[in-house]
Amino acid sequence: MHSIRGVGRDDADLTTSARIRDAAVARFAREGFGASLRVIAEDARVSGGLIVHHFRSKEGLRRVCDEWVLRQIRESKQQVVASGDTGPWLAQLGQLQSYAPLAMYVARSLQAGGPGATAFFDHLVDDAVAYLAEGVRNGVIKPSRDPYARARFLTSSSVGTMLLEMSLQAEMLRSGDFTGFFQKLSDAVTAPALELYADGLFTDRQMLDDYLMYVTDPPAGAGDGDAAVTP
Repeated sequence: MHSIRGVGRDDADLTTSARIRDAAVARFAREGFGASLRVIAEDARVSGGLIVHHFRSKEGLRRVCDEWVLRQIRESKQQVVASGDTGPWLAQLGQLQSYAPLAMYVARSLQAGGPGATAFFDHLVDDAVAYLAEGVRNGVIKPSRDPYARARFLTSSSVGTMLLEMSLQAEMLRSGDFTGFFQKLSDAVTAPALELYADGLFTDRQMLDDYLMYVTDPPAGAGDGDAAVTP
């Protein structure tokens, strides 16, 4: 569980605060945010008082973990969409052991609900807007009429799929096999997702054009809640 990105180094190479952060990310990913500072301190091989010294509170530690996880995700996505080079992306597929705890941390954050989950999701979407825009500028991603809405949909689809599979594969997660879980998830969704993104789904844009016409000039009565349903 301590094989997380930023990591590729021995614990001795990390500062104390970074070692605590990595231990917290791994423990929060495994158990959720109910994990105690005592357990995190044991994982990091420090005293609980040292965690308080560096982060002041569990909430402060979580904020630092949130920022670090978001930064790792942002940087990994930028490597892929900025240039269109498949090398970094294919390399990431071979490093699921490193990325699995980060993805699980994202899932635990969203499962926790509340303002923290909302803020975390909003950060994910804002980051997606930024790296998709970079991909558009570099000519590897098509422009969107609503970049924010597209980024939010893609983010929702990604994390929604992950949360669903967490429910369906609960036994695997209880065993702590996060790498196996994400390998199975990756095997299931990567090819169809890439096909959909690369080739599209519809053979033409008629449904989109019809919808855009509808929302800009809806038929009379469509908003009164009792419009007839056309078979």
